[in-house]
Amino acid sequence: MDNKQLAVSLSPHVQGPHTTQKLMLNVVLALMPAMAVSLFYFGIGTLIVTLISVGSCVLFEYLIQRFVLRVKPTVGDLSAVVTGIILAFNVPSNLPWYIVVLGALVAIGMAKMSFGGLGNNIFNPAIVARVFLLISFPVQMTSWPLPIESRLQYTDALTGATPLALLKEGLGKGQSVAQIDLPSHMDMFMGLMGGSLGEVSALALLIGMVWLLATRTITWHIPVSIIGTVLVLTGAMWLIAPDTHASPLFHLLTGGLLLGAIFMATDYVTSPMHPSGMWVYGIGIGLLTVVIRVWGSYPEGMSFAILIMNGAVPLINRYMKPKRFGERRADK
Repeated sequence: MDNKQLAVSLSPHVQGPHTTQKLMLNVVLALMPAMAVSLFYFGIGTLIVTLISVGSCVLFEYLIQRFVLRVKPTVGDLSAVVTGIILAFNVPSNLPWYIVVLGALVAIGMAKMSFGGLGNNIFNPAIVARVFLLISFPVQMTSWPLPIESRLQYTDALTGATPLALLKEGLGKGQSVAQIDLPSHMDMFMGLMGGSLGEVSALALLIGMVWLLATRTITWHIPVSIIGTVLVLTGAMWLIAPDTHASPLFHLLTGGLLLGAIFMATDYVTSPMHPSGMWVYGIGIGLLTVVIRVWGSYPEGMSFAILIMNGAVPLINRYMKPKRFGERRADK
C-alpha cells in the first residue's frame, strides 16, 4: 500500500460524520442556555467578560500559530471559542478585563499551544487558566456579584459569598447546617445565587447536557460517574451527620459540579478513550471534589479535581483502552 494515501490527524478521534468544527459548535450551542441565564442575572458583566475571553483566546491562538509556530491557523475549528466561553463561565462577571486577557493567554499559550495545539494538550486549557487566576488573583477571583442587583454594573457590582463559601464559613464558626442562611434548593436550581457566571443555573446546564447527549457530542459515562460519586459520598455523610454536612442535593446544585461534569471533564483530548476508563476518571473526579469541598481550604474543588485527573489520563488509557483494529486475543 502506498503510504502517501494515509493521512493520520491529531486527536480528538471520534467515530462518525462529525468534524471538529461541528463538535465544537454543538458545545457552543449547549452552552447558550447557561449564557442566557447568566445574562439575565448578571447583565453587562457577563457580556463584557465573555466577549473579552473569547476574543482573546481566538486572537492568541491565531497569533501563536501564525507567527510563533508558523503553521496554518486553525481558529476556524471553534476550539478556541469553546475555550474562551468555558473560561468566562469559570470566573466572576466582574473580573477586570486585563485579568481575563491574562487568563486567555495562559489557556491558549501555555496550556494548549505550548503542547502543539488541539489534540496534544495534557490538561484542559480553561481549567489551567482558572486555577492560575485563582492562585494569582484570589481576591478578584472570589468576589462574586449578586444576581439581579448587579445587572447594570461591571467592576463596581455588589458582591456576596457563594453557597459553598457560606457553608464552610458557617461550619467554621460552629454553626449547624440548619443555622446557616443558605439559598433554597429552588433558587440554586434556577441560578439565583452567587458564583462564576456560567455555573449558577443547574437547569440551564442540564438542558445543555441533554443537547450534547442527543447530538452524541459526549457520552453519559463521565457526567454520570462524577455526579453519582458526589451524590453517594455526600449523601452518606449527610445521613451520618446532617448537622455538619449539607445534603447531596445542595452539593449537586452549587459550585462548578455540573459545569465541570458536563462541559470540562468531557473534553475529548484530556479524558479517557474507553468507557471503563471514563468510569475510573469520573469516580476519581467526584471523590477528589468531595474531599476538597469538605476538608480542603477552598470551598470548591471541581477544577482542581479535573486537573489532577487530567494528569492521570495517560495512565488510565494505558490500561483501559479500545482493542486495536485487527488485534487478536492471546488465547486464540
